[in-house]
Amino acid sequence: MRSTGSLLLLAFLLLPLLSAAVFLDICTAKPRGLALEPRCIYRSPEPENAEELTLDPEELPEFTNRRVWELSRANSRFALSLYKRLSLSRTGESNVFMSPISITTAFAMTKLGACNRTLEQIMKVFEFDTIKEKTSDQVHFFFAKLNCRLYRKKDKTTELRIANRLFGDKSFFFNETYQNISETVYGATLLPLNFKVDPEQARITINEWVSNKTENRIQETLPSGALDSTTILVLVNTIYFKGQWKNTFPKEQVLPSDFRVNANRSCQVNMMYQEMKFQYRYFPDDQVQLLEMPYRGDDITMVIILPSRNIQLSQVEERLNLKKLNSWLSQLTETTVSVSVPRFRLEDGFSLKDKLQQMGLTDLFNPDTASLPGILEDGSEVLFISDAYHKAFLEVNEEGSEAAASTAVVAVGRSLNMNREVFLADRPFLVLIRESTLNTLLFVGRVSNPCDQ
Repeated sequence: MRSTGSLLLLAFLLLPLLSAAVFLDICTAKPRGLALEPRCIYRSPEPENAEELTLDPEELPEFTNRRVWELSRANSRFALSLYKRLSLSRTGESNVFMSPISITTAFAMTKLGACNRTLEQIMKVFEFDTIKEKTSDQVHFFFAKLNCRLYRKKDKTTELRIANRLFGDKSFFFNETYQNISETVYGATLLPLNFKVDPEQARITINEWVSNKTENRIQETLPSGALDSTTILVLVNTIYFKGQWKNTFPKEQVLPSDFRVNANRSCQVNMMYQEMKFQYRYFPDDQVQLLEMPYRGDDITMVIILPSRNIQLSQVEERLNLKKLNSWLSQLTETTVSVSVPRFRLEDGFSLKDKLQQMGLTDLFNPDTASLPGILEDGSEVLFISDAYHKAFLEVNEEGSEAAASTAVVAVGRSLNMNREVFLADRPFLVLIRESTLNTLLFVGRVSNPCDQ
């Protein structure tokens, strides 16, 4: 009987922040300058859809490593695939919210110790095998570079940070290479805990660490009973984002309004209003409006995908893929838009196990087939992943800096502009938070029910 191995814990917060615990040398280092040699390496074959994944040189952002760009796109493809499975498992009136980049990061840390078919499945499910550099060990180097790019601060009002930690049972010896790479690339140091004697106290310690890293927004990530005396390792990733709108919504323009949850139900919400120039476009063939609102610093933006009144959000979700999303984003143009968006708060939490198994990550969660010999010092294969937990939080309101508020007040004076476009988010919509230069999806969700907030 194999003992319970690593329990992946993922905690996320979106308020508009993220800052990586990576070392300065990792951001300037060359591949040969880093000892990234995990126990096993998987070499990916050419993807079947290689032509579709080929990068147009004009797409590559300035000063961006091509492989980092490919890793960002892999994360986005995984994000939309997981989101679809998650949304299908919920009712149409249920809100959905998650951070794909944090989920990907936590499983990349797991990949460090994986071998055989377990490693291959991680590479495929998280789309790491679409990166042109075919060996799995190089993914960690590109992850380090992506973290450096994502979490460098563009504006003092924007907080975007990530934190990783390993919590291991104190009676086990963990592989030194595994620990070194985890710390070098992901900033994840190992904290010994006594899972065997007091798993409940270990759970409390881990949850407190998560709460502290997310400004107390994420509570009880690990539910009661998630750990027991057979737990050996818990990998934790937290992400926190807080930002101010570049163009604030004036408080005096926040008014009660109806939000249509479905054909039979409406509720009253606090609707924020402003008229301003935003990146915007209506796509008649797809029957959606896209609006992009930047946070201060312009590198992080919120994209809202609003279906036309005559179609359901589920129809948009069904057709959505990265190619379509990128096409939409590339066609946005600066337009004067009359924007009405509700204040809303999303809180979500769920086990990832079932969804990832459906996507093909089966061996990792099976005590008979999991192969994680690179984690323990003796190379034994006693570990498997018992479960993976994810919690996320998002709050959107009108707050912004004083300067941005002043600009917005001026814009309200143009509310009679007959040439303006109207963006009225009074029905369910999709919301994305992305790093705009790399188009990295930091958070993905849907607002179906902002009532009672």
